[in-house]
Amino acid sequence: MATMHWNVIGIVHSHPIKLPDVNIIRLDLTNYKELKKIFLDIAPDAVIHAAASSKPDFCQVHQNESYKINVDASVNIAKLCAERNIPLVFTSSDFVFDGLNPPYREEDPVCPINIYGEQKVNAEEKIIKNYPKAAICRMSFIFGLSEIDTSGFVLPLIKAMQEKKCIKLCKDEIRSPISVTSAVSGIFQILEKAHGIIHLAGNESISKYDFGKLLAQIFQIHDAKIEPCTLNDLSAIANRPPDLTLDNTKAIQSGFNPSSLKSELYAMFPKI
Repeated sequence: MATMHWNVIGIVHSHPIKLPDVNIIRLDLTNYKELKKIFLDIAPDAVIHAAASSKPDFCQVHQNESYKINVDASVNIAKLCAERNIPLVFTSSDFVFDGLNPPYREEDPVCPINIYGEQKVNAEEKIIKNYPKAAICRMSFIFGLSEIDTSGFVLPLIKAMQEKKCIKLCKDEIRSPISVTSAVSGIFQILEKAHGIIHLAGNESISKYDFGKLLAQIFQIHDAKIEPCTLNDLSAIANRPPDLTLDNTKAIQSGFNPSSLKSELYAMFPKI
């Protein structure tokens, strides 16, 4: 099946942005009247719902506020897509698991250990109930370069290493990293081909500590001060799962083909 060409309309709330060839609309997804009006005005052919309150500590403290975007808005979007019988991809998270029995397949029972993970599980279940044709895309740790959002992982980490700051990264926090480029490609493939739950992650698992060391190597920051720590050393409010390695076999069978972690990082190198 050839990849379709889409006219993309972006929805933002608190982070207004400009993207080439993308019409950006500002909207509060938790306002159902506004959300329904956007569906009527735009009449979308498909929807990728990637908005979330994704900081576990924030969700742990502000449960009602985060629930409105992570669950209520997600279910409303699913219902509106169901009414129109259009493709929907909802981006979920590897935080639906407890990190104790990796690698995780789509069929494995969910077992979240914090509110953020619980909300993602709740959203998954309600979306599938209201729109069985929806695709639930569980994402791993996504990395990339963004001039829009400075709260990401890579750019602040590189800057801290260049400034010779002492950085502590967990050696027991393991993920299956995926670049923004591969993630977007995979999401569009899933949008056109798949439904149900699918894991979208890189082929390799790596700790946050080793990821930082690899960044320092590739970006040639030879005097980076990176120290290993453990999850128990963190002063986090929400519990963090240790090993959230995802099995991405199903995604690969659907045509997903992520590059190696090193090649993805080397591709970023000239842009820094």
